[in-house]
Amino acid sequence: MEDLREQSKKITKEIMEQFGHKSPMAVPKLEKVTINTGIGEWAKGKSSDKQKEIVDYVVQDIGLIAGQKPVVTKAKKSISGFGIREGDPVGVKVTLRGERMYMFLEKLINVVFPGLRDFRGLETDSVDQSGNFTFGVEEHISFPEIPADERDNIFSLQVTVSNSADSKEEGLEFLKKLGFPFKK
Repeated sequence: MEDLREQSKKITKEIMEQFGHKSPMAVPKLEKVTINTGIGEWAKGKSSDKQKEIVDYVVQDIGLIAGQKPVVTKAKKSISGFGIREGDPVGVKVTLRGERMYMFLEKLINVVFPGLRDFRGLETDSVDQSGNFTFGVEEHISFPEIPADERDNIFSLQVTVSNSADSKEEGLEFLKKLGFPFKK
């Protein structure tokens, strides 16, 4: 099985012909993958010790999934209607580039998607007008690094795959050729 980096180089010629690009530099390339989850609702109303425990738990698991230490995002201002104070932790995110990005995407396409319960393919509607693709994973224990039997709290993740495509059609075709399992 060839790795994703080699595969993306191979499909350059196909996409050049399909979309009429004269230069290989005009063909879409993967830029970054962002993994994100919100913890605001989970940590809301808890004592600061309990909040720290929840944040540490989420940071540890996302770090295992991504292979890189994530960043805790904090509320920029207080919103009384949501019970959020300025500086409260509201999420955890990590941005992957280069080799870690390719390793994560290979694991996602070859291990996680086939292992998801009732998986019928990805929605093409999740590709935006710039060709970037955003989707959710309902259970973080779907990743092989997380021991499912040792986890009491399960959270969902949002993953965004950013590329340099000029249009939705070009980005979608690029992602399909990389091996993303979209619905027919």
